[in-house]
Amino acid sequence: MTPFIRNILVVARRDFLAIVATPTFLLFLLAPLFMVGMGLAGGMGASQLADKARGAGRIVVIADPADIAALRDADRRLRDAFTGPDAPPPLAFRVAGPARIDPAAITREKGSDTYAVMSGPLESPRIVERNADGKSGRYLALLAGQVLRDRAAGPVAPVKPRFESLQNGGASIADQQSMGFGAIFIIFLLTLLLAGQTVSSLAEEKGNKVIEILAAAVPLESVFLGKLVGMLGVAVLFIAFWLAMASGGGLVAATHVDPAAIDAAGRAGRAATTLASMPATGWPFFLGIGFLYFVMAFLLLGAVFLGVGAQAGSVREIQMLSLPITIFQVGMFSLSAAAASAPGSDLARFAQIFPFSSPLAMAARAATDDAKAIHLLALGWQAIWVALVVWISVRLFRAGVLSGGGGWKFRRGARVAAAAAASVEAASSQSR
Repeated sequence: MTPFIRNILVVARRDFLAIVATPTFLLFLLAPLFMVGMGLAGGMGASQLADKARGAGRIVVIADPADIAALRDADRRLRDAFTGPDAPPPLAFRVAGPARIDPAAITREKGSDTYAVMSGPLESPRIVERNADGKSGRYLALLAGQVLRDRAAGPVAPVKPRFESLQNGGASIADQQSMGFGAIFIIFLLTLLLAGQTVSSLAEEKGNKVIEILAAAVPLESVFLGKLVGMLGVAVLFIAFWLAMASGGGLVAATHVDPAAIDAAGRAGRAATTLASMPATGWPFFLGIGFLYFVMAFLLLGAVFLGVGAQAGSVREIQMLSLPITIFQVGMFSLSAAAASAPGSDLARFAQIFPFSSPLAMAARAATDDAKAIHLLALGWQAIWVALVVWISVRLFRAGVLSGGGGWKFRRGARVAAAAAASVEAASSQSR
């Protein structure tokens, strides 16, 4: 083993143990659990508010007593075609009498939002709706038309369809795009969460002068690469911990599932449909290539964080310098997410070629495109950019550490040149 590689491993081992062998590392490992818990709590609250808001709405029909029964029957049959958020609001009736009922007065009634009111004869109804292009008014028109068709055709026997499950249909495009977006989100979240730790450790070592001791003991290139490799080890440990937790949780859940229920689901075709929901390249390749893309994204972002963070002279400056990098990475996430929703487009190709969004976009492509050789080309392309970014960041790191982080190198050079010119001018004036 060459001394250069040995120094890298020594620094990497030191940084790895400095982070892992602390009680706070447990809180760091459990951070996603807290984030997921807060997200679930917020989502449940928003869902309850949305459900309550949907339950408070209604549509109203002002009709003759002879038409109410037919409208109610047609409404019951039409609602079977609508599910979830597409379902129309509950239908209420008002009996038309000698006194005219004002639809606007119904919309002002307290306790419920009225989206649309239909009145008049079914052949030419008057529909007053809150939104001009809303679904409620169109549903009332459809309801009136259905009643007229029923009366024109006479009694019709109810349709008794036979539903069958598609056993070998494969995963839908929407499912695969959702998997691609999930891969983008996980890589982005882990990269931002773990690569940001390099800046935190660098800020601590610049504050207590440990970085200067390391610089005196080993070459700065070894310090830079050792820190990068050490944080990559922490990231791998983080991922392995959560994979083990997920696998253990899956095994525990599997032991508590009734085998009879599994057999019944398999006979009904639901198990086959669930297993068919898989990425285009298959789960083993998708997970493996996703991990490699995470490594590339981590090395790119971690190298940038270390190179730029070394230019700061205080913790506050490090945080201020890290903010533009974080905003840039969020932009790469947005670009890759947009590309994942439009596979094969020019936007997707640009995101897959641009070096800082390429790991995210290519991970999403592995979910929707079954081509595998393209990923080897993409990894080679990203490796070239990782080497280039590391080469530039090492020089920024050296300039920042050797100067104590007092500013950018070209600014210090300008100040030194100005001071030298002033000294030469003062010496020449004294000689004259």
